[in-house]
Amino acid sequence: MSTRTTVRGGATAPGETGGGADLGVPLDPRHSHSQGFGLGFVVKLVLMALINAFGLFGILTAWAAGSWGILAFLVVALVVADLVYFLPTRKLLPAKYLFPGLIFLLVFQVFVLVYTAATAFTNYGDGHNATKDAAITQLTTTYEQRVEGSGAYPVTVLEGDDGLALATVQDDQVLVGAAEQPLAPLEGAAAADGRVTEAPGYEILSYGEVVGAEDELSDLRVPVSGQTEDGALRTDDGRTAYAYEPTLVHDEAADAMVAADGTVYADNGEGAFVGPEGEALRPGWRVFVGLDNFGAIFDPAVLGSAFVSVTVWTFAFAVLSVALTFFLGLVLAVLFNDEKLKLRNFYRAIIFLPYAFPAFLSILIWAGLLNADFGFVNEVLLGGAGVPWLENPWLAKFSLLLVNLWLGFPYMFLVTTGALQAIPGELYESAEMDGAGPVRQFRSITLPMLMVAVGPLLIASFAMNFNNFNVIYLLTGGGPQDLESTTGVGATDILISFVYKIAFAGGTNDYGLASALSILIFIMVAVISALTFRRSKALEEIS
Repeated sequence: MSTRTTVRGGATAPGETGGGADLGVPLDPRHSHSQGFGLGFVVKLVLMALINAFGLFGILTAWAAGSWGILAFLVVALVVADLVYFLPTRKLLPAKYLFPGLIFLLVFQVFVLVYTAATAFTNYGDGHNATKDAAITQLTTTYEQRVEGSGAYPVTVLEGDDGLALATVQDDQVLVGAAEQPLAPLEGAAAADGRVTEAPGYEILSYGEVVGAEDELSDLRVPVSGQTEDGALRTDDGRTAYAYEPTLVHDEAADAMVAADGTVYADNGEGAFVGPEGEALRPGWRVFVGLDNFGAIFDPAVLGSAFVSVTVWTFAFAVLSVALTFFLGLVLAVLFNDEKLKLRNFYRAIIFLPYAFPAFLSILIWAGLLNADFGFVNEVLLGGAGVPWLENPWLAKFSLLLVNLWLGFPYMFLVTTGALQAIPGELYESAEMDGAGPVRQFRSITLPMLMVAVGPLLIASFAMNFNNFNVIYLLTGGGPQDLESTTGVGATDILISFVYKIAFAGGTNDYGLASALSILIFIMVAVISALTFRRSKALEEIS
């Protein structure tokens, strides 16, 4: 008779039967181990293959783009991932849970901070996006003109070992040229109806392949001959080319751009070639500018006055938003904390609704309600009055505070309700025995203990409202705009929307200046948060 080990509610022994739940599961260690090992090994192998395939794809992409810093990071991350997840040791078990969070922290926080800080000390922006070599290439290809008297060349786009090339038929002869190779006859080539059909050593690109290589083709210049005055072929559609000659060339010895009329544009050391009368060629290139961006922020002739007004309104908006939402939420929490109030849970649910509704939809609805021409507030509630809620600077600020109050008081109601319920009732009983009234109880018991609990949340709320881009952008767009300002700043712009306009919507796309402003915002929020946290700690020690 075979011996079987069974699993039961009580003790087990080989061959034992009797009371207890016999699951009938053979527990042969060799059998169960081989099954588990086989399945686990396959799953681990598949995961390892997927992680390494994804990592190698990122590494090869970074290699192709020449992003060496990203490439090094991906290599290290992939090696660490293999060690953490596939090394057979239990010592690295905590790292399996920490590693994904650490990667996201490095990518979305540390990298963003470092990149922003580095950008703040450069002139990165429109006209200064790339390197100096790229700017020179762009200038020489932009400033060119058709060779006088030259005609059209029917061309075929080819691809050889050295990249793209152009082939054309002249006098029944196939001529092929590339970027560093003037047009020359190609032996063994064939053509039909003026188009090249065969080119030994080259691949003839189809229309789809030509479209796919559009960027590379637009930069291709094929010399017509060994004479510079004959120009170079340039094609936009891959079928017809024209001979162009540059009107601006780079003098490597003088490190300057020289125009056809002899005008010299010298490197001004600030990322641009500048002519004798101060005119700068676009594009330029990125250079280190030190503290110039920070100086521009405080310079009254650049951003100084706008920066001061926006900063004052930013602090006012953040402080008033936190104060209004907190005190309204607190008042409602105190009212609905009375156990004698009937249907108080129903009232609490109603108050919570604005918080449950998506904020961006609420803001857009409020923008429609406050419309001066056909908004519900003016047309229905005010009987057709044309109050410019969003067009007048002061009314627009009031509207922002009103909408932000609507969006924020349910959250404060929730946190203060929880904090009120955590205060021991014995404190109020003792206060009543000592003759303290409701006002004295609120001032001496409720508010101090409440601030200990919700103080950190108020700090977080301040930081959020300090950078509350959504409500500004969706309700007023930062407007109404000051038409006399050259910065595009509006009456309701806060610092974060001001940064957005400088970086993306101001017409100049000055990323360096926007990054400098971002650093200042970070410093402001960090200092205020540190001071208020110290104050909160002091309140906690007092309590």
